[in-house]
Amino acid sequence: MFDTVRDDLRATLDEIRAAGLHKPERVIGTPQSATVEVTQGGRPGEVLNFCANNYLGLADHPEVIAAAHEALDRWGYGMASVRFICGTQEVHKELEARLSAFLGQEDTILYSSCFDANGGVFETLLGPEDAVISDALNHASIIDGIRLSKARRLRYANRDLADLETQLKEANAGGARRKLIVTDGVFSMDGYVAPLAEICDLADRYDAMVMVDDSHAVGFVGAGGRGTPELHGVMDRVDIITGTLGKALGGASGGYVSARAEIVALLRQRSRPYLFSNTLAPVIAAASLKVLDLLESADDLRVRLAENTALFRSRMTEAGFDILPGDHAIAPVMIGDASEAGRMAELLLERGVYVIGFSYPVVPQGKARIRVQLSAAHSAEDVNRAVDAFIAARAELAG
Repeated sequence: MFDTVRDDLRATLDEIRAAGLHKPERVIGTPQSATVEVTQGGRPGEVLNFCANNYLGLADHPEVIAAAHEALDRWGYGMASVRFICGTQEVHKELEARLSAFLGQEDTILYSSCFDANGGVFETLLGPEDAVISDALNHASIIDGIRLSKARRLRYANRDLADLETQLKEANAGGARRKLIVTDGVFSMDGYVAPLAEICDLADRYDAMVMVDDSHAVGFVGAGGRGTPELHGVMDRVDIITGTLGKALGGASGGYVSARAEIVALLRQRSRPYLFSNTLAPVIAAASLKVLDLLESADDLRVRLAENTALFRSRMTEAGFDILPGDHAIAPVMIGDASEAGRMAELLLERGVYVIGFSYPVVPQGKARIRVQLSAAHSAEDVNRAVDAFIAARAELAG
């Protein structure tokens, strides 16, 4: 049987390559940092890394590593259990409490990833008599999580408040018992920030709850790094925040839902990814506590990230590149053609700058781009070197 399937799969893979959409994996032989060493899949040797979610440069921070070593000795390597059996340690409860306080929510529940967190919310909270209203550009984990629920699904155009209000009216007309508006806080392919204040106003008007996936914001967006609800002054008006420990908060793995107490209590009883997945490794929980210590004690990393982001965006704009507007550390350089984006990424790697070309189905057809992600770990010299490499690669492509 598989011989037939193999031929079909090979044909599909050939089509992906022919369309310039193949996504090779490059292997690095060093810790995640502002510079990494590529050992397979590209130019060998040390390169500047401008494509990680390591926004604050904490993935190899010495204090975070030290906390992880200490936790390994104290708490062990793994739990070999789910939370409700024998998989809950004091360090897990401490991290949940710290995240709740940091994000201004009543309670928090940990998951093995934010993908699992988003996969566990909708099915638990919403039934066939309810409606979920989702931004069209929400993360794949939100889309998949919604599919697991039996709620009515409504979608509004990206950050389009008029369309959101239309969908809320449609939900009311359909007699929805509960209504949940869900949006990314920052849209990962564009770096655009959701208009949360206006979304909360509409939620109040139509008696809806608000959920925000703030994975690309918590740690560095907002005056205290508490994410887009803090940025927009609506920390007390957002009902559910999901996020990850795998980006700005240390870059390891793990996710969470931080929400109203009753929501978290129900998730502990019925959320399938929580009930049937192993507990977050204690070493990650302990290291994440150290990350929160660092975030609450100083803002130097957030300031440095903002400076690097402003420098890159201004220089690239001056050089005539098409960068989507904004001030987020995600700075998409728009290319258009998928093959050209992939070729430019290769030329940049040859010049010592590691970036990735994004194309369909990750982004719409004809909207291929190189998503540059700045880090507090970069120096101004690193940023300028990256811009110079972009200029040189563009000249070679045109040449």
